Amino acid sequence: MASEHDRLVIDGERLELAALARWLEQPRMRVELAPQARERCLASRRAVLAMLAEQRAIYGINTGFGRLASRRIGAGKLRELQHNLVRSHCCGVGPALSPQETRLLILLRANALARGLSGVRLELIELLLALLEREVLPVIPEKGSVGASGDLAPLAHLAAVLIGEGEAVFGGERLPGGEALRRAGLSPLELEPKEGLSLINGTQMMTAIGVKAAIETRRLLQSADVVCALTIDALKGTDAAFDPRIHQARPHPGQLAVATNLRRLLAGSAIRESHRGPHCPQVQDAYSLRCAPQVHGASRDALAYVESVLATEINAATDNPLVFAEGAEALSGGNFHGQPVALALDVLAIALAELGAISERRIERLVNPDYSGLPPFLIRAEEGLHSGMMLAQVTAAALTSENKVLAHPACVDSIPTSAGFEDHVSMGVTAALKARECLRNAEAVVAIELLAACQAIEFHRPLTTSPALEAVHALVRAQVPALEGDRPLSADIGRAAELIRTGAVLQTAVAALGEPLR
Repeated sequence: MASEHDRLVIDGERLELAALARWLEQPRMRVELAPQARERCLASRRAVLAMLAEQRAIYGINTGFGRLASRRIGAGKLRELQHNLVRSHCCGVGPALSPQETRLLILLRANALARGLSGVRLELIELLLALLEREVLPVIPEKGSVGASGDLAPLAHLAAVLIGEGEAVFGGERLPGGEALRRAGLSPLELEPKEGLSLINGTQMMTAIGVKAAIETRRLLQSADVVCALTIDALKGTDAAFDPRIHQARPHPGQLAVATNLRRLLAGSAIRESHRGPHCPQVQDAYSLRCAPQVHGASRDALAYVESVLATEINAATDNPLVFAEGAEALSGGNFHGQPVALALDVLAIALAELGAISERRIERLVNPDYSGLPPFLIRAEEGLHSGMMLAQVTAAALTSENKVLAHPACVDSIPTSAGFEDHVSMGVTAALKARECLRNAEAVVAIELLAACQAIEFHRPLTTSPALEAVHALVRAQVPALEGDRPLSADIGRAAELIRTGAVLQTAVAALGEPLR
């Protein structure tokens, strides 16, 4: 049996975001179904069989779907009903989910079914886990879900592979689903009553994208504090605005954390000491420096809300009807409606847009000599002949403006579907895709700020910044040389973004400080 360190046990109730973050970094970690979850699933399945034996009319088990729910289906066609449901709902379009997002979607669907309220056989959950273990990744198009009744179209593309249809990637090759299963040594399932519906009713598409984005956003927010501190020192800013007494007077958790981080990151800077005292002309800095705790902190507090919603959703039963073993009841409800997740992911997009917006304003201050007192556009070579980081700031402005558009909430929109039967929907996947794009854009903006701040620091030599920030500067310079004359900067921006995305910037600062950032 796998050790506790190389396996993840799911039971539908206690999966945590931190565990998902570790699992994403260790893709070969085995996923197992907890014994108590097995017992609940067996009891739920027995309840479905008991209800069928009594010939009750049960939505989606022996009736049609949506507007067709009043149509009773004969006993001899119940398996065909489930297969037809999956086939008819495979209507996704657009690019496929990334491998990590696909893996998350499969795991979250298995965990939801493990609650034991869906009435499926253990074999179905075990096949989902086998897809992860054998690295069979269904091709799941990004677009086609309105987020109620769950993420129907995307989840249908997952379900199609389980029955040997659809498409999947195996061994780096895109194959018909049945062939991918065969090469992996797996056999397709014939769906039993309720199982097709249980597979496609759920919010796992929006949640999977949201979970990955939230994990990466937390890393970006901490890295943005490091980059901001570099900029503050490069602009000879004051650390007076980060005095703990100020922030205790308005004790939002995120604000307190950011102010603490900035104080610690700037401690020991010779640049700061060079202009400290009564003769320093800089009494107050611009808002993009002085108010960083308030703005970065608000994004942190927004992320905390998003994480709380996702923590609930990853352990939720989100299909319909739910099957309760005690009393053998199938209750129709609306847990598939993605509004809680959709609203949270819209908030995430807004939080990321604001993080990028304040970062872009700091970039402008770095490259503009009227604000910085440094050479125009931070170029060492002859002014006019070389443009330096002029267009890097333009790129940051473009990404920031795009994020303003993407921050428009998706969840306030709704369009009726299923002949008006499903008359209010969440647009949760749209919210998730927008948040993911906001994240990538914000990462690139903060990466540009990182490059500009490192370039600006060098104009203060031989003075040094703090030990922690000097370590980050050295990390960047190991990947991106100083800008002595014009060169294409796209690759430099990409390398800086990768240092942020992988956590290298954050880890370097933490190692130099000797303790974690908040």
